[in-house]
Amino acid sequence: MHKELRLVGQNQKMELFRLETEPFGTNAYIVLCRSTGEGVLVDAPGNADIILQKLKDTNLRYILLTHSHMDHIMALEELYVALGAPLAAFKSDAGKLPVMPDRMLADGDTIACGKVKLTVIHTPGHTAGSTCFWIDNYLLSGDTIFTGGPGKTASPQDFKQITASIREKVLTLPDETIILPGHGDSTDVKKERALFEIFSSRDHDDQTCGDVTWLGS
Repeated sequence: MHKELRLVGQNQKMELFRLETEPFGTNAYIVLCRSTGEGVLVDAPGNADIILQKLKDTNLRYILLTHSHMDHIMALEELYVALGAPLAAFKSDAGKLPVMPDRMLADGDTIACGKVKLTVIHTPGHTAGSTCFWIDNYLLSGDTIFTGGPGKTASPQDFKQITASIREKVLTLPDETIILPGHGDSTDVKKERALFEIFSSRDHDDQTCGDVTWLGS
């Protein structure tokens, strides 16, 4: 497990860092605008000390959440108090958080971070309020999609919902979009679309749910 923030994406406008946190290997992401020094934190899973050190000279605009599961919000209260930045989350998950969001997100909203714009994409299935954030050709996908499969689902209905979210909201993005998930390493839309097409070409049990992979289920 990496104990330092790693640069995982950049362009002329921004730098994008990932921290794989303890104890669940959950990824936190920091987006920094190169020209203004403004930033956003996406998810608050742990290792608050490392996150605070990186953000000490940053004008943090928001703490953003991809969803409300415990492993993504373990450090939320500590970071919310220490950073003093507003919290933003999708309304469907807000009631399960230890801190009430200052801003309720909706599908299609934009978050300004200096000259960087993050687009809110509602992708229910893993949770009712699961959310992805699209920045140019990067997608912070939370637990909606990983390398080789969707996030874990609790019921067949949830599985149908998450696959619809992925098909309609994620795999419609440009091929070169890099997917940065809530756990593990990155993938891209072109690769996942090809795997999803294989998965979709096969018959599946109506009760399919849980931990599913595109090629193994």
